[in-house]
Amino acid sequence: MMVSSIRGIGMTSDGTRRRLIKQLRGLGIDNQVVLDAIVATPRHLFVDEALSSRAYENSALPIGRGQTISQPWVVAMMTDAVLRSNSGDDNAAETGRRLHKVLEIGTGSGYQAAVLARLADKVFTTERIGELSRLAKQRLHALKIHNVYARHLDGLAGWPGQAPFDAIVVTAGGHLPEALFDQLAEGGVLVAPVAAEHDRQHLIRFERTAEGIEREDLGEVSFVPLLEGLD
Repeated sequence: MMVSSIRGIGMTSDGTRRRLIKQLRGLGIDNQVVLDAIVATPRHLFVDEALSSRAYENSALPIGRGQTISQPWVVAMMTDAVLRSNSGDDNAAETGRRLHKVLEIGTGSGYQAAVLARLADKVFTTERIGELSRLAKQRLHALKIHNVYARHLDGLAGWPGQAPFDAIVVTAGGHLPEALFDQLAEGGVLVAPVAAEHDRQHLIRFERTAEGIEREDLGEVSFVPLLEGLD
């Protein structure tokens, strides 16, 4: 699988991206900072060239090895969740709030990391599948995104050498290891699809406060499973 050249053709044009943004607004994403990051990130470069005409559909797409690139609505929702003000001011992200260190578990195509890179000083991302990690690095390098640090690692252990993190984003569903919560800074936010009853997953926003961990259910989602070990 080759990394597509940087270009805008037909269904990858600015007009097509703007239509996607209109759709995301209709689904409740109204944080302009997040929408600007989505429209500025060329999703067609994070999928196989044969699928580039579908890149700005609001749907998940296969990226090989049984993995997918998440639908833009899910990426936007997770990004919005970690940007929310810890002070309770939901408008803070739109008035200049910026994250310092973010950890992503599950690099996949590299798309979520590329979106986060526009909103954070440093993004550390781990991927257990070596082929996907290599391709993601190529894409990020081609786009001159230099504040993302990608490694072929078992993400269940997090990245303790760079902890604590202002935000942690997990892009696979399952039971979360305690190690990830241990690496979350006070005031930090962890967003992840968590296993629920009847093989369902719910996207949960966890926030570390002085009193402990607060939990918010953002709704039902469907992600690939969170697995251990390297491939």
